[in-house]
Amino acid sequence: MSMYSIDDVIQKMDAIVEQCSRENLRAGYFAVLYRLVTICIKEEIEAGNFDDNERMEKLDTIFAQRFFDAFDAYYNDSGDELTQSWHRAFEAAESNRFIIMQHLLLGINAHINLDLGIAAAQTVESENLEIIHNDYNRINAILASLVDDVTSNISGISLFFGPMIRLAHGADEMLVNFSIVVARDGAWEFAHKYLTAEDKELAIQKRDAKIADLAKRLTQTGPFVSFIIKIIRWGEFRSLQTNLVRMI
Repeated sequence: MSMYSIDDVIQKMDAIVEQCSRENLRAGYFAVLYRLVTICIKEEIEAGNFDDNERMEKLDTIFAQRFFDAFDAYYNDSGDELTQSWHRAFEAAESNRFIIMQHLLLGINAHINLDLGIAAAQTVESENLEIIHNDYNRINAILASLVDDVTSNISGISLFFGPMIRLAHGADEMLVNFSIVVARDGAWEFAHKYLTAEDKELAIQKRDAKIADLAKRLTQTGPFVSFIIKIIRWGEFRSLQTNLVRMI
């Protein structure tokens, strides 16, 4: 299903969250977070808060389509090609070894570090990428704020996350200090490289390999952080369906 408006995007996200709840798919954690971000961006567009609101809706739909294609390729046998980055995220979602925050970060890693730069470049097509830089930074602020809200309130569904993650501070920088702003800055740099690349598929493949390696680091933690994660996981005893409702 192709996306033509941000309302189409939200409708598809609702369907994905419902599928994840029905089929007990941990990919639903990222889907719920992404839905919240999209609703917020829609409100900003409707309020006319971007320099070019129509273009930002175009960016949102192109960006979301990459997640939808990846999700349908993995879970709904659509036949679409699946990047390594998304395969790592969805593969981890099959396991109960990882905590909710890891599932969120794996989705963020694949979607922002890989997909966002591609979507930004495709939005401007042959124009100068700088024409969307101000609006891109506005989305940065929205996304960072929402992610901060979710992570600060995650104790509502992960009882031991707050106190235990503080013990792990500095032990595993990638897990504890994953920065959404740094990720989006990296995506902006990649957008420039992708836009000017002669072989765009090769550019995606190289970037994908790098981001897939970051996903590996998010799941293969050292002994101390693995112990912390195990304790956090004990506090995530509620059903996935209950957790998704609490996140919405």
